[in-house]
Amino acid sequence: MSLGMTEIILILIVVLVLFGGKKIPELARGLGKAQAEYKKAKETIENEVSEFKEEIEKAAKAEEKKKTSTKKTTTKKTAAPKTPRRKTAAKKTTSKKSAE
Repeated sequence: MSLGMTEIILILIVVLVLFGGKKIPELARGLGKAQAEYKKAKETIENEVSEFKEEIEKAAKAEEKKKTSTKKTTTKKTAAPKTPRRKTAAKKTTSKKSAE
């Protein structure tokens, strides 16, 4: 279902009759500008997406490094020095009752 040469010529003649010789170049310029704006916006969005993706990857790598460094420090455990326990208040009260 492709257009042949005669169909294309017929379409061009109809466009020329409808719009006139002066409007066609203006329409072509407008279409060209619209196409350029579309390409520019598309490239801008693609650049922003790629930059955002790179930032996410950097953050993931930094988080991974942070996790591996904390794992190394948590595996090294040192024994805490034992402190002597104090006598509790409950024992003192029982000794007073026995003295009475």
